[in-house]
Amino acid sequence: MQHFAPASAIVSAMPKPLASADQLSVDTLVALLKACGDGLRLQILRVLRADSLGVLEMCSILDTRQSALSHHLKVLYNAGLIASRREGNAIFYRRTFLNSDDPLHSLKSHLYDSVDRLPPDAVTEARLVQVKKEREQQSLDFFSKCADKFQQNQDLVADARQYAGSLQELLEGIGLPGNSTVMEVGPGEGKLLPLLSRRFGRVIALDNSEEMLKLARATAREAQLTNVRFVAGDTATAAEQGLKADLILFSMVLHHIASPAEAFAQCASLLSPGGVLLVVDLCRHHQDWVRDSCGDLWLGFEAEELCNWARQAGFNGGQHLLQGLRNGFQIQMRVFQLVSEI
Repeated sequence: MQHFAPASAIVSAMPKPLASADQLSVDTLVALLKACGDGLRLQILRVLRADSLGVLEMCSILDTRQSALSHHLKVLYNAGLIASRREGNAIFYRRTFLNSDDPLHSLKSHLYDSVDRLPPDAVTEARLVQVKKEREQQSLDFFSKCADKFQQNQDLVADARQYAGSLQELLEGIGLPGNSTVMEVGPGEGKLLPLLSRRFGRVIALDNSEEMLKLARATAREAQLTNVRFVAGDTATAAEQGLKADLILFSMVLHHIASPAEAFAQCASLLSPGGVLLVVDLCRHHQDWVRDSCGDLWLGFEAEELCNWARQAGFNGGQHLLQGLRNGFQIQMRVFQLVSEI
């Protein structure tokens, strides 16, 4: 099922939001209040509470024609309540990240909270779940067909050997003891498993692609790694199995995940108190060819996106590192620590 609409169809028609971060006017306030005065627009804000959604995805979820949805998206955009991003020839929307300098910060925050407390519509929620399942299936289908060619294509973007040294330094800087447990989500062919196995007492390799797990197991056998446990599934599976870790690593895998926000939240339940989430992924880019060649669902991430998902899941930000790669890509490594309960 195709969920993409041409970016030019909507983005080109949209002016910039009325408000600036340091200025408040009557028109700005009117635009915000007007945006709140429609039931469908409130539903849009509700389904965008966690992740970005494409236009046609929202049409399916809300059972709405694209022309009607586009009008409501424009109203919300002009009010500064949603933001858009290009993903190649597609467009996705999300709620705007709240800025403390925004004169309407408090009002927007209360609006989001109120929308989130609305009684959920079972049909709409089921459609939202279905859209995410279709994304997941798209990723699984890619790895099922292309597992043997994936690493060759991935190396055109980022070879793990390019950043392994920086990653090792970052792991040392985190300061976890040697007997800690690390969970790598989506280990691929297992190129980082020897590094993790030497550094930590126990390694959990978690992947929802059986084809990639086979390749990772072969790497572990060849390197004679004895402290690696392989688990088929995703972070939701790990939570269901009651797995725990002191460190969770996403290395070049978050852009394959249907709902990054949900993955962050699930990691919070998988980590020990004070545990660490380490994300290694691409910065935002516009090289759409990686969708077909590498099965990417997302064209990298803005730092603000990652930090916002982490904050919502109960993490504090920490160290970060940027590193340039081949073919114009840039990688980011970001450390987030779970806030310990008082």
